[in-house]
Amino acid sequence: MLEELKEKVCKANLDLVKHGLVIFTWGNVSAIDRASGLVVIKPSGVSYDDMKASDMVVVDLAGKVVEGGLRPSSDTPTHLVLYKAFPKIGGVVHTHSTYATAWAQAGVDIPNIGTTHADYFYHDIPCTRDMKKDEVFGEYEKETGNVIVERFRKMDPMDTPGVLVRNHGPFSWGKDADEAVHNAVVMEQVAKMAFISMSVEANATSILYLSMNRHLVEKHYSRKHGPDAYYGQKEPKPKEKY
Repeated sequence: MLEELKEKVCKANLDLVKHGLVIFTWGNVSAIDRASGLVVIKPSGVSYDDMKASDMVVVDLAGKVVEGGLRPSSDTPTHLVLYKAFPKIGGVVHTHSTYATAWAQAGVDIPNIGTTHADYFYHDIPCTRDMKKDEVFGEYEKETGNVIVERFRKMDPMDTPGVLVRNHGPFSWGKDADEAVHNAVVMEQVAKMAFISMSVEANATSILYLSMNRHLVEKHYSRKHGPDAYYGQKEPKPKEKY
């Protein structure tokens, strides 16, 4: 079942290691097959050194295991909330990458102060609010997804495909698992750049001291994602069939 998607999800999980975003088992990737409403996700606590496509777990949107002999990631309920709330996404990534997690632990949005950030994330990468006691001691992972969705109530998740969960770490998403990983890599890098920028500008009394011309934000985001985007190569036209 969903063998091709399992291969893609397994590779995406291994790519987290390749890009230095996870150590031990500190991360997970999932992808959804929208046609069937089934999600493929990394099994819980399985070493990346030993992980293979056949280990991937298939669950439905209610969290029921449909196929797989291992328990799915403990973060599965968070992924499922995001898939249900953000219908355009096809893949979700969670890591504890160093710099993005540091911003999450500080409870501060990653400011959009550079063109690298603006190329991928239109807004500041937002941080969620503190979770309440009943959320933490209730359905914790599901409520984690809910506070992410709450934070995006007035934002387009496709314009800014990532978030910091306060005191926890980053989540990112994309049209598929590969794009979600790509966005996770970029998020870690811009988190690092923003941290260094603040360190360089040691006289800044507030993160709000640093800013970027909004025209640059508009330009860099729209050249990749706008209706007249011109970054990269055009998709080849499909060959006509006779």
